[in-house]
Amino acid sequence: QVQLAESGGGLVQAGDSLRLFCAASGRTFRRTPMGWFRQAPGKEREFVSAISESGGGTYYADSVKGRFTISRDNAKNTVYLQMNSLKPEDTAVYYCAAYGSGDYLLTQSVTSWGQGTQVTVSS
Repeated sequence: QVQLAESGGGLVQAGDSLRLFCAASGRTFRRTPMGWFRQAPGKEREFVSAISESGGGTYYADSVKGRFTISRDNAKNTVYLQMNSLKPEDTAVYYCAAYGSGDYLLTQSVTSWGQGTQVTVSS
């Protein structure tokens, strides 16, 4: 099973950029689809983005499409989330996720979660 650790969160102003990192351990990383979810206070955890094993397929929530970019480096066992043009509504704890099988939009498809990293966007 893949173990995950996020970093890169912080406090920024609207319009700024941040890059999140997810370091993965385990020999199965390069065969594992990966993703990012986020959870704002009082809200359910929601899908943000996903990437296929090779990186050739990427998927985004409508709310971040055109602003966020997911990528991965299988040689470094790392997944990235580049977040540009941040908005206050992007404020949340961001979680890295390793998928098992099923719909990538669903938390039930995730087999491993990181501990989360806080992103706060001020207006």
